[in-house]
Amino acid sequence: MPEPARSTIEPAREVPFRGGGFAPRRIRHLAPPFFLLLLLLWEGVSRAGMVSPLALPPPSAILEALGDLAKSGDLWRHLEASLYRLVLGWILGSAAGLLLGLLIGISSLGRTLGIPLVAALFPIPKIAMLPLFILWFGIGEPSKLATIALGSFFPTVINAYAGIDNVPRSLVRMGQSFGLSHRAIVFEILLPGALPGILAGARISSSIALVLLVAAEMIGAQYGIGALVLQAGNLMRTDQLMAGVVVLSLLGLTISALIGFAERRLLAWR
Repeated sequence: MPEPARSTIEPAREVPFRGGGFAPRRIRHLAPPFFLLLLLLWEGVSRAGMVSPLALPPPSAILEALGDLAKSGDLWRHLEASLYRLVLGWILGSAAGLLLGLLIGISSLGRTLGIPLVAALFPIPKIAMLPLFILWFGIGEPSKLATIALGSFFPTVINAYAGIDNVPRSLVRMGQSFGLSHRAIVFEILLPGALPGILAGARISSSIALVLLVAAEMIGAQYGIGALVLQAGNLMRTDQLMAGVVVLSLLGLTISALIGFAERRLLAWR
């Protein structure tokens, strides 16, 4: 009799768990010493004469220039003017962008008219509009605020309606099935679901607003961090110029920290 065919199917075996899903994590207490090492290297290279202090002043000279600006009061005058323009321009642009983004997300008419408008105007370099704004509003504060607001407007629009589009429609249908009103669905389902995208847009728009702030102040402003950087560059005071850059960096870090705090508070449900 012929031998029965042997089965080639291997018995099932348990597959071991092998990792964390490529999830990057933050290594605590590593960034400060790394940053300090870079500063020490920068200081050593400058003091060794490998780089001209005029081209790249050492961190100690920048810190000294920053202290002199603070003692004279110039730093606070420039910082106050920049903060006023940045906060007001960003609030105006973000509020208008959030309104249009919500209209695009929840209204067929808003989507039909709004998306082509955003697609046509968004690629235009916003700083290129500053001369036109100066002709319209003059060289004072309105032209600078309009430039910053315009730069903040488009990222907010795009992230707002993209956030609403990413809300699962099953949640909306469930709300409708339970008899929620249109207003309740918008404020209790769509807005909370779109909030991560809206806050991501706030990060982008605040960075763009900071860049446009400096550019606008360099073109026509007596006070402001951009004006300080321009004046220091014209006088070849690179220590003060770098001090202004440090202030801008600290300002950007502060804005990022505030938005991160808002994300932790508002998105604790995730």
